[in-house]
Amino acid sequence: MDTPIVNEIMKKLGKLPDNLQRRVLTYVEALQIPATRGASGQQLLQFAGAIPKEDLTIMQEAIEKGCEHVDINEW
Repeated sequence: MDTPIVNEIMKKLGKLPDNLQRRVLTYVEALQIPATRGASGQQLLQFAGAIPKEDLTIMQEAIEKGCEHVDINEW
């Protein structure tokens, strides 16, 4: 492939030390891996109602108790 962008990348890449060139190679290889998709809503419907209502209430209470408070000294 011989395009202006590729040529510019090659010029700049050639000026980098080997360790950074290897990082660029790793990055480019990662870009070529197709993004994985999550499950569709249709596939997840089979789990609807799997958690008992009582457990959901306990979970909700724990979230409200533990997550709705700000500790200004934490940071």
